[in-house]
Amino acid sequence: MRTSNQILNSSLKKQIEATFLQLIADTKTIEEASTIYHDILSPSELDTFIKRLAIAYWLKKGRSYNNIKTNLKVSSATIASVQEMMKTKGFELALKKIEAEEWANQWSEKIKKFVGK
Repeated sequence: MRTSNQILNSSLKKQIEATFLQLIADTKTIEEASTIYHDILSPSELDTFIKRLAIAYWLKKGRSYNNIKTNLKVSSATIASVQEMMKTKGFELALKKIEAEEWANQWSEKIKKFVGK
């Protein structure tokens, strides 16, 4: 599927974007999110989105460009581009949320082992 390259009216674009952002905010479960993203985004759009997050996460964890290139099948230019994007508030917020979830999962496992469940 291909979308038009014509520029959308800015007022209409803002309305549609607000609707999309509300949709994201209203998504309650991973299953809902998965269904929405897989049905709205093309496989290549979803792949690009996922790889950007993975690149940023791994860069923050200290992985090398070569390691990221090999594992995610991306170019050095893509990694450098994401590294620049990581300076934005959106990427900073996304990475904080990912790290908070990771931390919560680690502690949840430790607590389960401690109480014997």
